[in-house]
Amino acid sequence: MTAAHPAPHLGDDRNDYLAGSLADEAPADPMGLFDVWMQDAFARREEHGDLPDPTALVLSTVDRGDDGAPRPRSRTVLLKAHDASGFVVYTNKDSAKGREIATDPWATMLFPWYPLQRQVRVDGRIEDVADEVSDAYWARRPRGSQLGAWASHQSDPVGTREELDAQYAAVEDRFAEQEQIPRPPRWGGYLLVPDRIEFWQGRGGRMHDRIVYSPAADGATWERERLQP
Repeated sequence: MTAAHPAPHLGDDRNDYLAGSLADEAPADPMGLFDVWMQDAFARREEHGDLPDPTALVLSTVDRGDDGAPRPRSRTVLLKAHDASGFVVYTNKDSAKGREIATDPWATMLFPWYPLQRQVRVDGRIEDVADEVSDAYWARRPRGSQLGAWASHQSDPVGTREELDAQYAAVEDRFAEQEQIPRPPRWGGYLLVPDRIEFWQGRGGRMHDRIVYSPAADGATWERERLQP
């Protein structure tokens, strides 16, 4: 079938990167710079509407498979918290990504803020969030999302959409008389503790800005360096 609007030849597609710059005097703390860039992303959404979800990130994990060969797997998830200790997401831990993390806890988060011509890449090791932290976030989730977490056996096959809807309806009936829905044992948070954070800002002539942060030897501060594009 021929597409109604065929894509241009990808090798000929060009874009000018002129939206900003990243100075050598970048903050000593990458978390402070991340806060500024996240605020800029939310401001972009409010002003232009072309960055629908500033918290969206691509989480990449490693699937070892039955043969033990490492295969990267990526999916989009949402950032729900971050502080000096790292970056937090929530999910079903029996899912494919949960099983991958249980086998190999090293992962990468990529925040692609295309309209700002920016991205942030965070590499590090994933740890479980404390149960009380997961409980507190779970309590703030919309009821529909809570029901969905109970209904879905994430990453498992299902025959039809009707079967999936039936699972949701069954869970809805199960908790119909309960004002507070408990958190499923398999559902909770992950904290990515960073050992490398790279900020990328597009620039003209493909001479992009790249500033990377790595933990200093004292474990309390960060070392910062500029990379060639």
